[in-house]
Amino acid sequence: MKLVILDRDGVINEDSESYIKSPDEWHPIPGSLEAISNLNQHGFRVIVATNQSGVGRGLFEMSALNEIHARMHRAVASVGGKIDAVFFCPHTPEDNCPCRKPKPGMFDEISARFGIDLSAVPTIGDTRRDLEAGQAAGCSLMLVRTGKGRRTIEAGALPSGTVVFDDLAHAATAIVAAVGGN
Repeated sequence: MKLVILDRDGVINEDSESYIKSPDEWHPIPGSLEAISNLNQHGFRVIVATNQSGVGRGLFEMSALNEIHARMHRAVASVGGKIDAVFFCPHTPEDNCPCRKPKPGMFDEISARFGIDLSAVPTIGDTRRDLEAGQAAGCSLMLVRTGKGRRTIEAGALPSGTVVFDDLAHAATAIVAAVGGN
């Protein structure tokens, strides 16, 4: 099974310092939906792993998060793509839960749910914590410059082996090219 794990905010959709709290605030980054479709067309299952501490902070309810994800699924489907599953952590950093990135709990759950070793599975994020979670799971690390990506690069000290791309579209093209487009 070919799998790609994506962060949501800053990779698929525009990020916001005040959180994405409603479907109306969810706006795809240009080219990201088509990138997911491109991955699907080349046999990749696309999984989203996202911290959503706005729920734990009381900024929005689970029903709003579900509506945001429904909008995301519809948007991806409108260009012929599909997100196979969304894993999320609703906890705040103070909760110290094992699923909140940079801890690898969501990645462990993805591995168990799909029955796949995540060694070398591409994971694409825009923050160091995205990369650290993927690194702990053995993933191939990719950072995009969208979202918080530029700030992450400026902060330096990316995990070893991290490959940087302008955006999800460029990362998806590289992933497809690496497997020969099959």
